Amino acid sequence: MNTLIFRTAAPFLTALMLLFSVFVLLRGHNEPGGGFIGGLIAASALAIYGIACGVQAVRSAIILHPLAIAGFGLLASTLAGLLSVVFAVPFMTGLWVYPEIFGIEVPLSSVLLFDVGVYLVVAGSITSIALALEEREVD
Repeated sequence: MNTLIFRTAAPFLTALMLLFSVFVLLRGHNEPGGGFIGGLIAASALAIYGIACGVQAVRSAIILHPLAIAGFGLLASTLAGLLSVVFAVPFMTGLWVYPEIFGIEVPLSSVLLFDVGVYLVVAGSITSIALALEEREVD
């Protein structure tokens, strides 16, 4: 299945799927979607890129080891939960801040930090599994 058409289209398809995964991540705050589904889409995009261009191309494209990405996501999700304890509200209570960036008020929440953490955990762990499966040689 490693045809010229697939190898040529895979980088464009991967970029489009990664962009869509971020859209699903951000959309999931108010509508269906979120970190889990967005992370699955991102991992699928990287798996497609790995099938077309090889595992080494994926590893050089993502820079960090996939399990390091998953670990950072777990840290971010844990931090999102512990922020509520610091402010003396029940665990995993959503907290909001409204910083002004270039004169525009941007609402940010601990819920978004949790979703990004879940996104990174799912994308990192599933990508690690997919790359390990793709590295195995078929006898």
